[in-house]
Amino acid sequence: MDQVTEKTTQAEASAHASPGWQLLSTWNFGLLWLSQVISQIGDGLTKVALLWFVYQLTGSALKMTVVGVLQTLPPLLLGPLIGVYLDRSPKKPVMIKVDLIRTLLIPLIPLLYALGALTLTRLYLVVFLIAVVSTAFGPALASMVPALVRPSQLTAANALIQTSSHVGVLVGPALSGLMITLIGTQNVLYLDAVTFLFSALCLLLIRTQPGVAVSDPAVPVNPVGQDLLAGIRFLRHRTILPLLLTTALYILGTSAFVLLLPVFAAVQWGAGPVWLGWLWSAWGVGMLMASAGLVWAKPSRTYERLQILVGALILSGLAISGLSLLHSPLAALTLVPLVGVSSALFTPLLWSLLQELTPHQLLGRVFTMMNAIAMAASTVGMTLFGWATDALGTSLSLVIIGLMLFGTATLIRGYLPQLSGFRATGWGLSRPGIEVQ
Repeated sequence: MDQVTEKTTQAEASAHASPGWQLLSTWNFGLLWLSQVISQIGDGLTKVALLWFVYQLTGSALKMTVVGVLQTLPPLLLGPLIGVYLDRSPKKPVMIKVDLIRTLLIPLIPLLYALGALTLTRLYLVVFLIAVVSTAFGPALASMVPALVRPSQLTAANALIQTSSHVGVLVGPALSGLMITLIGTQNVLYLDAVTFLFSALCLLLIRTQPGVAVSDPAVPVNPVGQDLLAGIRFLRHRTILPLLLTTALYILGTSAFVLLLPVFAAVQWGAGPVWLGWLWSAWGVGMLMASAGLVWAKPSRTYERLQILVGALILSGLAISGLSLLHSPLAALTLVPLVGVSSALFTPLLWSLLQELTPHQLLGRVFTMMNAIAMAASTVGMTLFGWATDALGTSLSLVIIGLMLFGTATLIRGYLPQLSGFRATGWGLSRPGIEVQ
């Protein structure tokens, strides 16, 4: 028994000492990351191609925005319920099924159009169905990561997963615009379907670590309502609730900043379209740099990660408040990357904390509920600060967002001792080697 413990300790120490980038060379996580890079590029293709297709089809901006609304509703309305069923299912098959269903649904749009059978109602229905099945993918991904890496590698693994979305944001839309010009909108949607098929094949090849057996106690199947309430009760726990509130307030402020960046650029800093592009790129560069930093640093102690989380909130508060004092795009270019750095630090750290602090059988519910709360906060933030910017001006709106983030940092800082000791209270951690069926 002592030899087993010693080997486990040595493996943990070796995993913590090695650079986080080495996770990409492992079979399981490497395939997971590759599947995400390809599918995120596919998502980028779809966002541009689908919106362009709808606008070409209808010539109406309002009808085009309905697509965004239909993509938002399922996570908000159905997310928690989907989380219950996600916790009753092995995560790998769920992700494969989601990718395969998207592979079949996305080509329906250009296929129905080619057959002359595509009505606006049918298009909206397909978009809604894609959004419904996609709601399960992100939480399933977050629930699967702890089964593939060690607890000390969670932050690095989540940061690497985040870089895949950065690649999708940077490459997907630009590639989509080029491909629409070269092969047409309908064919771009066919290409997107292929990316999801490729993702499913990568996930299919993921296997458990050889020689490792972990058995979880059987979880009884309760009524759906009872399981849903169990997830809600866990989120209301005195240690999880501060993370929930922090996430809601952070998303409320930063989503408003990102949405209103064109307004801030034009009115506050006097920027034109070219400078706006540079500001967007600077924000993306900040995110990439921070993600890379997390992969290298790999903070593993709970208190250490919480301190960085507080630092990310303070950094974004300082940067956004400071932007209210600037009046040129060149000056703004020095602070906007810091907002990107804060955004890239926040999500992987939050994910790693939730993955460690949440019982394995509750991960699906916790992440779907957190996604629903984040999406609701984003909607409220964009609406509230959109009104505030019109009514109060850009400078005051930036100051209010910055002060709100400072207040959020103060809130979470007050809970640091309590949150840091949560790991030892017996909720139980997911460990590598859990079978991903």
